[in-house]
Amino acid sequence: MKKTALFFLSLFFFLAAADILTGMPAFARKYQMSCKTCHSPFPKLKPYGEEFAGNGFVLKDKEAPRYTADTGDAELSLIRDLPVALRLEGYASFNNGNGKSLDFSSPYLVKLLSGGAITRDISYYFYFFFSERGKVAGLEDAFIMFNDLVGDLDVIVGQFQVSDPLFKGELRLSYEGYKIYKTRPGLSGINLTYDRGIMFTYGFKGGTDLTLEVVNGSGIGDSEANPHGNFDADKYKNFMGRISQALGERFRVGAFGYSGKEQGPTGLVNSLWMAGADATWTSPNLELNLQYVERRDKNPFFLLGAPELATRGGFAELIYLPRGDDSPWYGAGLFNWVDSDLDELDYTSATVHGGRVLRRNLRLVAEATYVLEGTDGKHPRFSVGIVTAF
Repeated sequence: MKKTALFFLSLFFFLAAADILTGMPAFARKYQMSCKTCHSPFPKLKPYGEEFAGNGFVLKDKEAPRYTADTGDAELSLIRDLPVALRLEGYASFNNGNGKSLDFSSPYLVKLLSGGAITRDISYYFYFFFSERGKVAGLEDAFIMFNDLVGDLDVIVGQFQVSDPLFKGELRLSYEGYKIYKTRPGLSGINLTYDRGIMFTYGFKGGTDLTLEVVNGSGIGDSEANPHGNFDADKYKNFMGRISQALGERFRVGAFGYSGKEQGPTGLVNSLWMAGADATWTSPNLELNLQYVERRDKNPFFLLGAPELATRGGFAELIYLPRGDDSPWYGAGLFNWVDSDLDELDYTSATVHGGRVLRRNLRLVAEATYVLEGTDGKHPRFSVGIVTAF
């Protein structure tokens, strides 16, 4: 009882210390408009925000005033004021499966973001973690985008999440992430999170979208350039393709496939494939996201005679906005599930998340997750925090 009282008393003082920050992130400053135009609530994108990102961070129906500097050289495209924004997150959490400890995790994340048009139909975007979980994490998203290169063909070159065409983990509202995207069986370095490569996207007028990715298959976590300046850890390139179709204004379905190889420290090769399906249903007040992934690894431990490993999983996410775009309160639920031949990868959790939007770019959040199956057994986790960008 004393621990419970201490927990909620600590949460009260943590929230009471929050300043109501004003100011708008880089794109909102650039176009002199509210964050609500693209987000509801931030960082979750509305359809208009998705269109904005797909157009290379340019609003085609609104010209940014004096965006580039007049240098007298018609062949020079120089941004007058470099668009920069910051995102900060801090939490107080209680984890009943990790020593039953109360922890103040603030700042949990400090992120520098920048992006915009370099010139007509060529844009850039990156963010740098000054701090993530108490350490300098470096670059994650960092790419150049060529918009409408041929017809409606867009090309992205650089560093991105392989799962971005499915659901963007960086845009989720919950502290709990999409577990299946991060899963790596055995010693495999491949999953559906960050990698380096090239992405092609093409949208048809009938609502069909196609995506093709060619990536190193080495991830970015521990990879550094070798003495020859190469980031790829082996000679193989991996491929991911996706097709999705809009069915009316509220429903979209998709399917993807991933195929690749990787060479391990023993010199042996792991061949693997992933396939899955996804669906999204939206209304003015509700959004339902569903994902399923099936994976097979031939030799993820890179040993002679090792058996093939099967892994599968997915998630279901429900977001509720009682007053649509103008909701000061919102709620979300997330169910994660991973089942693998490797028992240590098995994971099942249910999350309930709620938030209060104090400003378009500042929200207070509270979240409870119950882990039904995991390495620490069954246990609850609770957290409250502040998420802001300016």
